[in-house]
Amino acid sequence: MPSVFKAGFITCIMRYLLLAFAILTACNPTRERTDTSHYDLISEKCFVLREKPVSTDSAVNTGRDSIIRFLQQHDFQARYIQKDSLLFRRKNGLQVEIVLPTPQDAWESNTIIVFDPAKNPLFVNLHKGTAQVLQYISEK
Repeated sequence: MPSVFKAGFITCIMRYLLLAFAILTACNPTRERTDTSHYDLISEKCFVLREKPVSTDSAVNTGRDSIIRFLQQHDFQARYIQKDSLLFRRKNGLQVEIVLPTPQDAWESNTIIVFDPAKNPLFVNLHKGTAQVLQYISEK
């Protein structure tokens, strides 16, 4: 009878040790981050544009230019992306991955994404103008 008690006690201790190891491993702050070699890594306050839009249109250009001027007046720097896979790294350590689809028209080709490291990225709707960007900037 004492050997059965001893075996159960050892099994119980092993379970607690395994649980403690699992918790310590999961809470490890030095865990590897996402492999960023396939992404354009963005961690600063900026707005993102495609380097070479596939197509343009006068209405698209007008809306795009007004939003770009507005963002530059509010200290956002332009960043031209090389890849369609973006990784936004926020101040709190969270990462937001975005894969841009192949543009189908002038509107999609001229996509603007605004990023403040304290917030999630904002896809700008060129049809709506600067009101949406002003709301994003003024939110805390």
